[in-house]
Amino acid sequence: MDKMVNIALPKGRLGEKVYRLFKEAGYECPSIEENNRKLIFENPEKGVRYFWVKPSDVAIYVERGAADIGVAGKDILLEYRPDVYELLDLKMGVCRMAVAAKKGFRDPKGETLRVATKFPNIAAAYYNEKCRDIDIIKLNGSIEIAPILGLSDVIVDIVETGTTLKENDLEPVETIVPISARLIANKAAYKFKNQQITAIRKGMEEQVQ
Repeated sequence: MDKMVNIALPKGRLGEKVYRLFKEAGYECPSIEENNRKLIFENPEKGVRYFWVKPSDVAIYVERGAADIGVAGKDILLEYRPDVYELLDLKMGVCRMAVAAKKGFRDPKGETLRVATKFPNIAAAYYNEKCRDIDIIKLNGSIEIAPILGLSDVIVDIVETGTTLKENDLEPVETIVPISARLIANKAAYKFKNQQITAIRKGMEEQVQ
């Protein structure tokens, strides 16, 4: 069996921060810092193999065993509900999932609420708990424009600073859940490579604290 721990990193700024955390925990891989277009990097001495993937794909690689561990946003875990273990909150990429609407919006109780979102499962679960009748409009980008053009009453989206909302005369009206990057593990790998994965988690936990 491959004794190396395969680690899926999310491409982009968050992934670079996450790699620094692994490095500080003692799992550096010098080749990842070279200026190249490679996607897979190994350090056999440290027993780690890293690869870059699209952030929304990390959980798929981990769930299906192509990666033993990886880092995914809590939004992805809530939306797609992959069958993985969540090991650690890395307290990076901190933001929140929120409901936003045009300024002065009042919920038209008794009518179906039109909700535009990239996160239909999160939105459905949230309004289900409130027993609120909704019509979900799944969009892939420029969510903020939906209420302005009358396509939806509200949006459910990730809010970091709130600047984009302000610039479009929208405001957050309810927070659904806080979001941050999480260390996740494949269930079988966690069993068979428990010693290595636990050591990595502990090392990262020390850095996070």
